Amino acid sequence: MPAIHSSLSFYMKPLFLSNSSLFPRKFTVPKEYLLNPRSLCALSSASNQNGGRSGARSLSPSPVSDDLQKIDVNPPKGTRDFPPEDMRLRNWLFHNFQEVSRLFGFEEVDFPVLESEALFIRKAGEEIRDQLYCFEDRGNRRVALRPELTPSLARLVIQKGKSVSLPLKWFAVGQCWRYERMTRGRRREHYQWNMDIIGVPAVTAEAELISSIITFFKRIGITASDVGFRISSRKVLQEVLRCHSIPEHLFGKVCIIIDKIEKLPLDVIKNDLKSAGMSEAAIEELLRVLSIKSLTELE
Repeated sequence: MPAIHSSLSFYMKPLFLSNSSLFPRKFTVPKEYLLNPRSLCALSSASNQNGGRSGARSLSPSPVSDDLQKIDVNPPKGTRDFPPEDMRLRNWLFHNFQEVSRLFGFEEVDFPVLESEALFIRKAGEEIRDQLYCFEDRGNRRVALRPELTPSLARLVIQKGKSVSLPLKWFAVGQCWRYERMTRGRRREHYQWNMDIIGVPAVTAEAELISSIITFFKRIGITASDVGFRISSRKVLQEVLRCHSIPEHLFGKVCIIIDKIEKLPLDVIKNDLKSAGMSEAAIEELLRVLSIKSLTELE
């Protein structure tokens, strides 16, 4: 363990162990006095009505419902606690997130966990509403716990406008919530590591991000036998749509649909694409391209 700086050593010492040197006089330790909820209610009522004086003696204990005393000690469904042994692992993982990000020249940012509901609906469509932990605040504003970090990043970049110079290389590690069906390894509360490059139109930005994630996996001991990469291309998708005369304004809607390809049955995906205006031939070609696993097949 590294030596503690002299200016900090005083604050780092456990002072509660040195009371004998600070207070040489002997103190009598008071006997433990146990309070139950009923006596607390009585004392609280007396304090409110009689300034906290002897009026408490004449008050009868307020009735306390047994139901109010029963609290589920488990966290809400889909969330989790982090006891020390889990917290050590999480801190180690987050430390590697941060170290790799800084190694590639990214700066850390953070966003509110509570955002405007419209921010997420704008990106993912109305169907995301069913997956949001959302409510109306006292100012009659619709707000939601963030289900992801990317919309908040876009909002911050727009807010900053010309006050920041491009390119931007920002990263964030944040807690997110999404109310959806839970599966193995997928909870309603999760943490997301974002690395974003803004203002670099060349493919070098994507190459840098891929390199950074490979570096991260190597640092934590994950190899090619453990994971694989799936790389998407907007240009390839746009070309498929163009060849089948699909209007450009449908591109965003098609992207939202195929983003769910691993969450919904294939028949549902096909029906959604058909409802969006794609022909049977275009749908089959699109799904074929999405299943390609090498550049050779794509050519």
